[in-house]
Amino acid sequence: MKYLDEFSDPVLAERLFDDIRAHTTRPWAMMEVCGGQTHSIIRHGIDQLLPEGVELIHGPGCPVCVTPLEVIDKALEIASRPEVVFCSFGDMLRVPGSGRDLFRVKSDGADVRVVYSPLDALKIARENPDREVVFFGIGFETTAPPNAMTVYQAKKLGIRNFSLLVSHVRVPPAIDAIMTSPDCRVQAFLAAGHVCTVMGTREYPELAERHKVPIVVTGFEPLDILEGIRRTILQLECGEHRVENAYPRAVQADGSPAAQAMLADVFEVTDRAWRGIGMIPASGWRLSPKYREYDAEHRFSVTGIDTQESTVCRSGEVLQGLIKPHECAAFGKTCTPRNPLGATMVSSEGACAAYYLYRRLELPQAAETPTGTAPTTREVTRR
Repeated sequence: MKYLDEFSDPVLAERLFDDIRAHTTRPWAMMEVCGGQTHSIIRHGIDQLLPEGVELIHGPGCPVCVTPLEVIDKALEIASRPEVVFCSFGDMLRVPGSGRDLFRVKSDGADVRVVYSPLDALKIARENPDREVVFFGIGFETTAPPNAMTVYQAKKLGIRNFSLLVSHVRVPPAIDAIMTSPDCRVQAFLAAGHVCTVMGTREYPELAERHKVPIVVTGFEPLDILEGIRRTILQLECGEHRVENAYPRAVQADGSPAAQAMLADVFEVTDRAWRGIGMIPASGWRLSPKYREYDAEHRFSVTGIDTQESTVCRSGEVLQGLIKPHECAAFGKTCTPRNPLGATMVSSEGACAAYYLYRRLELPQAAETPTGTAPTTREVTRR
């Protein structure tokens, strides 16, 4: 297939669904790690058409959502300083801190700017040598290389008024933490294709073997996800636990060596807290000593942050896959994308935002077609 629309072909989707149904003999629970996969699943109604008992558990694969509250509050503190131009991707501006967000800070007079690349922030720093320019660097292994490259360029060009507020996290340690949780129901994983495009698959075989779970690297279009589910079901039914690459058009076993070399130079692995989950050892990156002068936390000495999570928001349980978004009493009522209580309702990859945007249901009921019948595979995949 050559074109994007071919990856949502309803005829091919029907064949994959038929194959999944033909090989499923018992209930299975698998977790899609990436929030982009969650949105595709909910948007196209894939979970509604799977065999009864096959459950897709939504994982902590939204980088905005897992950015810890303490880091959000540090961002708010730094952005509030008059000498700072604070740059961020747009989906971080409405993420609630302990009482306000970056939109509120901006409305109070702070210089908060939405950028589309960390290099945009570096350009602002070059054009404003009398201001301190800070870029909010969040995300998984996919966004870490361009952020690393920007710091590398800042040092190479001698730009001293640029810094990075770092909150990068790594997927394999999160999978390990999920599997060691006493509440874990996950029997297999659909691994994030874009992460493996950068990092390859070398970290996954050990996890699959140790936890006895299949891990299938999966893309983001409907047929990508269905093929990932199909391969996962086949492994589960046969009692196997291997790493499979169902996204070969983008993922190679060794990933991108150039991106990995940049990460190894600019960052070092560190323990990192995940919002709603807690501290996961070796699950994040921070700037290495060679680039420590570009660390915004170090530069602005942001300490003494007193965080306070919402008492009614259950986004932490959503991120752990313990509940679905509609099971939170605040969902769609006191918590909406315009007035979010938690990051999972804010982000374009958050599970709560996906349920609100594509279903807006309190109960996981399939929508009716104009004729009053349940939707077919073709109707669902074309939504």
